[in-house]
Amino acid sequence: MTTTEPGGRRGGRTPQPVWLRAEPARARRKPPLTLDRIVGAAVTLLDADGIEGLTMRRLAQRLDVTATALYWHVKTKDDVLDLAVDGVFGDVPIPEVTDDWRQDARVLVRAWRAAMLRHPWAPGLIGRPMLGPNVLARTEFLQAALVRGGCGGLRLAVATRMLANYVIGASLTEATWRQHADPGARAAAREHVAASADTYPTLHASGHLDDSRWDDDLLFEEGLDGVLRAAARAGASG
Repeated sequence: MTTTEPGGRRGGRTPQPVWLRAEPARARRKPPLTLDRIVGAAVTLLDADGIEGLTMRRLAQRLDVTATALYWHVKTKDDVLDLAVDGVFGDVPIPEVTDDWRQDARVLVRAWRAAMLRHPWAPGLIGRPMLGPNVLARTEFLQAALVRGGCGGLRLAVATRMLANYVIGASLTEATWRQHADPGARAAAREHVAASADTYPTLHASGHLDDSRWDDDLLFEEGLDGVLRAAARAGASG
C-alpha cells in the first residue's frame, strides 16, 4: 500500500520540484478550418498548378482535413474559384481618393493588372459572376472615380466595361505569354512577321510583337491613358 507522507512524499520517494518536471505531451491540435484558410490554400495550388490542377481532393489534402470537412464550407470547385478570385482582388489596394479622378482610376487599374499577373490563372475567371466583397469594393471605387469625371448612366456602364475589359484582356495576354511561351517564342513570331513583310507590311513597319521596341508595361500605360481619355470625353459630353 502506497502512503503519502508529509511534504508530498509518496511511498518514501520525493517528487521532483514542479519546475523540473516535464509537461505532459499534448495532442497536436489542427487550426480550425475557415474560409480564409481554404482561400489561401486554393490560391497556392492555383499558382502552382493552374485551374486544372485544383481539385477538391488535393485541396483537402493540403489543408490536412477530410473532404467531408471541406464540403461543410464549400460545395463545389466553382465555389472555391469564386472565393480565390475575390481573394486575389483583396490584394489590390484601394487608393486614397484625390482631386484627380483619372489618376485614382489609373492607380487602381495598375494594381489590378499587377495582381492578375502575380496569379496568371485569375484573368480567365473574371467573366464569372463577380459578387465577392473585394471585387465589389474595388468596382465601387472605380465607378465613383468615373462619376467624379462626369460619367453617368449608360456612359458610366460603358466606361466601366472598357476599363475592366482592357485590364482583363491585357493581363490575360501577358500572363499567357509568360506561362506558356518559351523565351524565344516572341522572337520567333517577330521573325515570322519580318520574313513575310510583303504580306504584312503594316505589321512589319509598326514593330508588331517587337517587345524590344515597346515593352508590355509601356503598351499597357499608353492604352490605359487612351481608355481614360475616352471616358473623360464621354463624361464631358454627358
